[in-house]
Amino acid sequence: MSDYKVPVRDMQFVREEVLDFPALWQCLPGCEEMNAELVTAIYAAVAKLCEEEIAPLWRSGDEEGCTWSPEGVRTPAGFKEAYARYMEGGWPALTGPVEYGGQGLPPSLESVLNEFVGSANWGWSMYPFLAKGGRLTITAHASDELKKIYLPKTVSGEWTATMCLTEAHAGTDLGLLRTRADPQADGSYSINGTKIFISSGEHDMAENIVHIVLARLPDAPPGTKGISLFAVPKRLPDAAGNAGAANGVSCGSLEHKMGIHGNATAVINFDNARGFLLGEPNRGLNAMFTFMNIARIGTAVQGVAHSERALQGAVRYARDRLQMRSLSGPKNPAGAADPIIVHPDVRRMLLTIKAFAEGTRLLIQYLAREVDIAYLAEDVTERQGGEDMLALLTPIAKAFCTELGFEAASLGIQVLGGHGYIREWGMEQNLRDARIAMIYEGTNGIQAIDLLGRKVLASQGAVLVPHLQRMGAFLPRRRGRSGVAAVRATAGRAGGGMGTDHPRDRRPHPEGSGRDGCRRVRLSDVRWLCHACVPVGAGGAGSQRGSRRGYCGSRFLPGQAANRDVLLPENFAAYPHPGGHHGDGCRVTDDDERASFFARMIFPAPRSPAAELHDDREAQVVGRGSRAGAGISQLPDSPGRASTVPSAAIAAGAVDRRQSSSAVLRCCSPG
Repeated sequence: MSDYKVPVRDMQFVREEVLDFPALWQCLPGCEEMNAELVTAIYAAVAKLCEEEIAPLWRSGDEEGCTWSPEGVRTPAGFKEAYARYMEGGWPALTGPVEYGGQGLPPSLESVLNEFVGSANWGWSMYPFLAKGGRLTITAHASDELKKIYLPKTVSGEWTATMCLTEAHAGTDLGLLRTRADPQADGSYSINGTKIFISSGEHDMAENIVHIVLARLPDAPPGTKGISLFAVPKRLPDAAGNAGAANGVSCGSLEHKMGIHGNATAVINFDNARGFLLGEPNRGLNAMFTFMNIARIGTAVQGVAHSERALQGAVRYARDRLQMRSLSGPKNPAGAADPIIVHPDVRRMLLTIKAFAEGTRLLIQYLAREVDIAYLAEDVTERQGGEDMLALLTPIAKAFCTELGFEAASLGIQVLGGHGYIREWGMEQNLRDARIAMIYEGTNGIQAIDLLGRKVLASQGAVLVPHLQRMGAFLPRRRGRSGVAAVRATAGRAGGGMGTDHPRDRRPHPEGSGRDGCRRVRLSDVRWLCHACVPVGAGGAGSQRGSRRGYCGSRFLPGQAANRDVLLPENFAAYPHPGGHHGDGCRVTDDDERASFFARMIFPAPRSPAAELHDDREAQVVGRGSRAGAGISQLPDSPGRASTVPSAAIAAGAVDRRQSSSAVLRCCSPG
């Protein structure tokens, strides 16, 4: 058994009590069977798998690593067996299409599976997670004939997949790639070239690997406009659809890496390998964004996973480690010293890590809700709205969550002091594993370019307007609540990094400011979410759910008294222990409710009534036209988008969530 405990209760709180996924599913076709019992059973089953099968391989997999030989790559001991248990449980097929053997559950459940399994063992988790990206790419762009061949095996998990983009001379600049695809008489293509940094590129956990490869046709134009996308299997399917003869695909070597040693990062050679076109010729980069966007959200989840790992390890150590006496008097008078959890600086670090873990989890689940809307909503406008919101928030989430995950891992080491630097505690491994996340799927600077260049400016702000409208509708209704001014101020400053006509930044800044603007937007999003997802009332989101009020109050009570002692030894029973699904240990009584961890770490101190009044007046301006909120004054209105309805109105029955699919956005918009 591993020390890692799956935070089931925290996930239930975010999805059911804050974002209200049950209400969302009532508005979406195909989700009629989703209920609390089914979701609880899924959580319990994946928690058991993670804690008993996958997490125990985290350290051993790092120490052993993957082994290359001419015959193939061997994964660390236990990895293959754990994957067999994973397949037996039907987890690869959880959200797969029913017609190809999947269970057809809402796609947002993948985000839950990704966090739990990724936190347990990120190196192991990459093998099945990349397979899902390949499956969705084939679903979106392959011919019906190819779908019949490849989807049953990728849905079941019998075959995994990879994303083959990078070449040694061309990293992010894919327009420079040289891998060639020559047409063959049978309609296939001969693929020749070498790809590097291919995660899960070669292994012994599945019988076949389908590589999703970018390559050039002989007559392709130069640059990114001349790239096509291909499915290139390691072994060619036979007439029965099983893995048959070897294709011209080989692993040249494995990279020697800083972290995630349990995952095989490979150099893959294609020597006259048969490939099959996905999508249209010379439109491969567009098709590959299906895979890349999925991978970017998955990488954002990696940031949450490392924050959660850091939190559990640091809290566990800080409770047990005795050192010095508390400044306010002994807290462990029977012992030689007090546990370090009583010391202010240690509490500061623990609360910071906790804010990072819970804040980024909320952001990921907010994206997951938009995924359900984009995939399942009946109304075309609503589906497009979900896709637009995902396009805007994906680079934000990828950059924000991975940066905070690395910072949390570093703070986790600091809590342990010298012991954090020692291998046996696992904190240094968590830091090593976390560092790659800021590079994966486009560095975080590239995410800023994607957000500001490809999304905001290229659309003339069209994808940004609906998001600002949601924020603008929220702000006037929260007058007087501490921290709301920070949401407005941060959103307003965000425009300054976009080269817009904000008063403080009337000139475009092509260099440097994009990263800063992206950072500001990320901060405003998390601040807004922490406020907007909580109905008005001192009890927080849980106040309308009786016995859960205390659990919610410990997380979402901006503006209350400082939470200075929630982590002290005498309050251990009230503090949600890592893996807080273990019964009474996760309860917080009403008397123990304090300020939100988000409020302490992300929001500024409460402002004076006069300052709040000033900001509320400005917020009304934002509410009338959200374009002004981010310094963008020339953006067109977004036609055909449903307005938001306060969650209190929904709870009171003012909105019939079952009347039609057009209620989806209204039901699910926070605040």
